[in-house]
Amino acid sequence: MEKYDIDSAYARALFHACGVGADKFAGLKIGVANSWNELVPGHVHLRGLADLVKSAVRDAGATALEFNTIALCDGICQGRGMHAVLPSREVVAASVELTARAYQFDALVMLCSCDKIVPGMLMAAARLDLPTLFLTGGLMDVGEFGGRVTVASDVKEGIGRAQRGDLSADELRALGEAACPGPGVCNMLGTANTMCTLVEAAGLSLPGNATVAANGEALRDMARRVGELAVELARNGGPTARRHLSAGSLRNLVRTVQASGGSANAVLHLLALARELDDDLSLDDFDRLGADTPLLCKFKPSSELTVSDFGAAGGVSTLLRALGSRIDATVPTIEGHTLAQRAADAPEPDGTIIHAIDDPLEPRGGIVVLRGSLAPHGAVVKESGVDPQMRVHQGPARVADCEEDVTHLLRERLVQPGDVLVVRYEGPRGGPGMRELSLPAAMLVGQGLHTSVAMVTDGRFSGATRGPCVGYICPEAWDCGPLALVRDGDQVRIDLEAKALDLLVDDDEMTRRAKAWQRPAKDRGTGFLRLYADNASSAADGARIETRGEPGDDASE
Repeated sequence: MEKYDIDSAYARALFHACGVGADKFAGLKIGVANSWNELVPGHVHLRGLADLVKSAVRDAGATALEFNTIALCDGICQGRGMHAVLPSREVVAASVELTARAYQFDALVMLCSCDKIVPGMLMAAARLDLPTLFLTGGLMDVGEFGGRVTVASDVKEGIGRAQRGDLSADELRALGEAACPGPGVCNMLGTANTMCTLVEAAGLSLPGNATVAANGEALRDMARRVGELAVELARNGGPTARRHLSAGSLRNLVRTVQASGGSANAVLHLLALARELDDDLSLDDFDRLGADTPLLCKFKPSSELTVSDFGAAGGVSTLLRALGSRIDATVPTIEGHTLAQRAADAPEPDGTIIHAIDDPLEPRGGIVVLRGSLAPHGAVVKESGVDPQMRVHQGPARVADCEEDVTHLLRERLVQPGDVLVVRYEGPRGGPGMRELSLPAAMLVGQGLHTSVAMVTDGRFSGATRGPCVGYICPEAWDCGPLALVRDGDQVRIDLEAKALDLLVDDDEMTRRAKAWQRPAKDRGTGFLRLYADNASSAADGARIETRGEPGDDASE
């Protein structure tokens, strides 16, 4: 029998009150960070998966201790609720970090699925540097509507179709129910699936986890295996999270996003993660690595293929195999191998779903970084979702000072072919919270304007966005970036080939406008939202809360 530790008697007594008695308390403590709730389709099923993880941990002779963190659904929070969504990433990171520090776990299992929760847990993992394993929640089933495979992003575009009279209200409801039939990560390559893909490419989840079905036995088997491996890693002392998130691994993740046509939001999250790791990853790296990484696959809404098709063709492991020497294959995996072993065990690219590197869809990656007089510090566009005829576009600005204003322009059919919609004061500090302009972007497509109208903003776009939508413009308008000085009718030029975003107004006029500019009167929230607004970094630095004495300057307010 274990000798009772007198020094830990009080803690053991309190654990006893939690139902963890002396007969259940083994030496190793495995923290199970679960983002289950009833608010997010990618998370509603995680409670059962956590039970399987904990059971496996206990069977392996360790103590499993589950705790929870928040999870918000970008899709459900579209519109005014979206102010809180990006800031929630910081809360996820902090809550997991603080719980793990307080309870001194020997290893962590992270259960997560969606847009801000996966990166928040990655940020916590980087801070803690414990043996860490991820179990992401698997894919929502696809649906069928009108004889076509249907996923969640089709619903957003359906709103635009309904506004122009191509769908009735009843048809739109039927489309929504078909597209979202049950639990799991939305089955398109939006931010959620992009981040799950990156977790797997970092070796932090089991092979196939990013593309497994949410409702199948394969995911349940993964949950059991993750519980076993957590105990093994705790006993053996690693590898810890920072081994999986080395400088080479971070750049692998950039290439993975580029090759897969992944979400532009991954740029924000990888930059924020890099800062946690004291790595100097920058927008310039996305540009440089993207130029050297061909686009090898793309999925709904940028093509008719789904993420389930990606999995059937070998998924992340086959993509790593296709990238070959461009990947640092020495990165460790949680099952004790390296990425080299995963790639070697994967099927070869099929040439249709996943292309070989010498036969790519495009010669460069899916995300392009733009610079110019409208974006001196950079802007980001998902080029793989842009119609080729819109990769160079020039037109008159139609200025909107918030998401509601641009939505009004689109809903009232006030947008003309050739326009450039300029949406400002939606950045990290000015928004506040850097809202995702997913619905206006989808309305643009649904109304058939995505081949004649562009949108530029200091806000974000959904990973599922397609069309000529340029976001993440830095500096943001709230900090008197050039976006703040645009006027209706100014000519804006977007040139993806030249990687340029320019406002065609002369320097003297811009100087006059800057001298006359004043910040708009705007409610920037209270509580945590205001704390985020006052301390958020630029999107070019991950839009994270600064923690090293670099608060945002609000002295002029």
